[in-house]
Amino acid sequence: MKTLLITVFCLLSGIQISLAQSPVKIAVVGLTHSHVHWILGREDKGDIEIVGIVEPNEDLARRFTARHGLSMDLVYSDMESLFQEVSPEAVTAFGSIYEHLEVVQACAPRGIHVMVEKPLAVSMEHAFEMQSLAKKHNIHLLTNYETTWYASNHEVKKQVSYDSPIGPLRRVIINDGHEGPMEIGVNQEFLEWLTDPVQNGGGAVIDFGCYGANLMTWLMNGEKPISVTAELKQIKPDIYPEVDDEATILLDYPETQGVIQASWNWPFSRKDMEVYGKTGYFVAKNNTRLVSRTAGEGSESVQTLPARKYPYDDPFSYLAAVVRGTVKVSPGDLSSLENNMVVVEILDAARESAAKGQRVYLK
Repeated sequence: MKTLLITVFCLLSGIQISLAQSPVKIAVVGLTHSHVHWILGREDKGDIEIVGIVEPNEDLARRFTARHGLSMDLVYSDMESLFQEVSPEAVTAFGSIYEHLEVVQACAPRGIHVMVEKPLAVSMEHAFEMQSLAKKHNIHLLTNYETTWYASNHEVKKQVSYDSPIGPLRRVIINDGHEGPMEIGVNQEFLEWLTDPVQNGGGAVIDFGCYGANLMTWLMNGEKPISVTAELKQIKPDIYPEVDDEATILLDYPETQGVIQASWNWPFSRKDMEVYGKTGYFVAKNNTRLVSRTAGEGSESVQTLPARKYPYDDPFSYLAAVVRGTVKVSPGDLSSLENNMVVVEILDAARESAAKGQRVYLK
């Protein structure tokens, strides 16, 4: 009898482990954002399963599914057709930023969690409706940024959060940009909406300015800036006639200044962050390289950090862990709805500031 009970217990435990590790069913809505290759070409870690893809452009769908060895049987022309056939637990949105609202409108009432590609929304009007739907239907609404998974950024946050070796933060400079979407050869479907002031909400100010707003809000523990001042430029109006291609955004806090530099004009791609305190600085050069110097040190210290541990090394592992309840999203997290509502407010204020030629105070 004892042996039988042990056997039954082991079988039940095995079932529980299997259920806990069952992949989260995910649908990909939209293929026009080239960051979609991140999930389509992702190695199978056993934590997610793509159960459907929504893309009305059949030619685009055929190109991308063929590229990643996926079946066209996964593809649906619209979300309603998808939901009639499959029941995803979560959706990742890789269409235009303007379309994020439509995705949440379709998913939230069905209890389907949503992760959108950065930024959360094109405007505060869209963001407020998305927030309301997420709260009403109790879904997770996350925003994904490449820089969220940088070990260097998290080490900086850790260092400046408790007994900071560089003292109080004085100035943060966040640089994100590349040569320009046309110049780096993004696909036509992406280029069409990325350079559309309605579908994207702007040019470089949205595409790259959102990274700085996200990281700055995180470093400031969710605190909003007192004011936002921005200068937007069209250095290449012949290529980008409808949107800015260069943006500088100043964020004013009681004792700290944030400088966001977003560009489609740089000679090389870069995503880095400089954090200056009263007695030293940290520079997150890339995903794993961190440079620092504090008072009393004769030279800079350079560290190469290990990549972040699972599931904090990958947006879709993180999404699966959140859906399964093994990771809890706090309001201060980079992916959180609270952080990204502030991001949209900053971007709205930046566009207003540039249009009016004056500082904009946040409520």
